[in-house]
Amino acid sequence: MSETLFSKIIDREIPADIIYEDEQCLAFRDINPQAPVHFLVIPKKPIPKLSDATEEDQALLGHLLLVGNQVAAREGLEDFRVNVNNGASASQAVFHLHVHVMGGRPFNWPPG
Repeated sequence: MSETLFSKIIDREIPADIIYEDEQCLAFRDINPQAPVHFLVIPKKPIPKLSDATEEDQALLGHLLLVGNQVAAREGLEDFRVNVNNGASASQAVFHLHVHVMGGRPFNWPPG
C-alpha cells in the first residue's frame, strides 16, 4: 500500500487531534466534521479498504469497533452512527481503512 494521509498521521509526519491510541489503532477527530462529535478510528496495519481485509484481520476489525464504542462513551455519546466507506463511489477519499464515529445530533435514514 502506498503512503496515505493516515499513515503519515500514524507516523506523526502530519499533526492530528489524537484522542486514543494503542498498539493496533489510532482515533482522531475528523478535520471536516459532519456532526458535533466526529472522529475516525484507523488500524495501524495498512488495509486500503474494508473489502481488502482478510480472515487474519477479523480480530483487528472487531477491535476497531470496540475502540469506537469506548471513545464514543468517553466523548459523552449514548447514540451515535458508525460508518465505513468502501471504495471511491462510496465516498472513500483516503484509501486506508477507517471507521467514522459520529454523534451529538439526530441522523436521518437513508443517509444520502
